[in-house]
Amino acid sequence: MNFPEELKYTKDHEWVRLNGDKATIGITDFAQRELGDIVYVDVNTIGEIVEKEAVFGTVEAVKTVSDLFMPLTGEVLEVNKDIDSAPESVNTDPYGKGWMINIRFTNPAEVSDLLSVDDYKKLIGV
Repeated sequence: MNFPEELKYTKDHEWVRLNGDKATIGITDFAQRELGDIVYVDVNTIGEIVEKEAVFGTVEAVKTVSDLFMPLTGEVLEVNKDIDSAPESVNTDPYGKGWMINIRFTNPAEVSDLLSVDDYKKLIGV
């Protein structure tokens, strides 16, 4: 499994790429493997301020639907429109083409609650 060192992670298996007061968010390689073949990603929170740990969307796989949890309080600026027509990119490239949303986070102190790559690996037993 792939876990980029420069990213932050959550106990709910989201990854976060920080860039100033903005962040790109998706699900980890571990999460996509656990879900199996992803067939649909539903995010209807664009333009909304979503609180940390609130649901910002769902991922539908062949056998299950899973909620997506916001890792940092912030405004959803952009949804990856490419995953509408190619949801399988979440499986094949979860840290690249399979990203889900871009946000502007509003509480920088919450960044310290995110997991390092080593802490995330411990969480999932890798």
